[in-house]
Amino acid sequence: MRKILLYILLISIFYSCVSKKEIIYFQNDEIDQSKVSNSYKTIIKPDDVLQITITALDVEAVRPFNLAAVTYSTSSNSAIGVAQQQTYLVDTNGEIDFPVLGKLKIGGLTRDELIVFLKNKLEPDYILNPNINIRIANYKITVLGDVKQPGTYPIPSERITILEAIGLAGDLNISGHRDNVLVQREEKGKKVQYRVDLLSKKLFTSPVYYLQQNDVVYVEPNKAKIQSASANSNTSLIISISGVIISLLTAISLLTR
Repeated sequence: MRKILLYILLISIFYSCVSKKEIIYFQNDEIDQSKVSNSYKTIIKPDDVLQITITALDVEAVRPFNLAAVTYSTSSNSAIGVAQQQTYLVDTNGEIDFPVLGKLKIGGLTRDELIVFLKNKLEPDYILNPNINIRIANYKITVLGDVKQPGTYPIPSERITILEAIGLAGDLNISGHRDNVLVQREEKGKKVQYRVDLLSKKLFTSPVYYLQQNDVVYVEPNKAKIQSASANSNTSLIISISGVIISLLTAISLLTR
């Protein structure tokens, strides 16, 4: 039994050793400033829920394009209507059904492109000098794997870097695989995967440094944690079997006296 316990202790010590180079972010590499982009563009995708607000000097002219959605809540045996801003779900074809204008194909447009598109539709036939504000109401990202607080996080600002996303999840555990973080996103209706090395400053030039809505960040556990989990599982089995064997040997010893 002592040998088994010693074996477990040695395994724990061996697998708990982590190299400094495996955990420190942004090591050594020079940043190619010509490839670093400070601009970020939100691209409209299917399943986005949009809030579109149109304003102008002519209040009556914009009223048909700012429909109010009403929700009802019951209290004291009476129904109370609460006015909310209308939202528009982008369907699988990248279209929304917009008041007066009807079906509009907007999937794949950036926010700025969508604003120009709507202005061209509205001016001058419907509204003069319209101001258009667009917001994605269901903007979120998901962080999974070997982090302290995995989960899905809403992003009100609609702008987030992969480092900020990891920060929301409480940072990687020491056992997280920092040089091979997976980012999965949807591009033109297809699932696309990127690999990111958090140990390198080349991260700042990655196409997924700025995340997009519904991106999934996955952090793999390193080999030490995987092997440790396997060793712990096997060790439990060995201890159980060893306990049974020791009990049998003890019983046999007592019977043969």
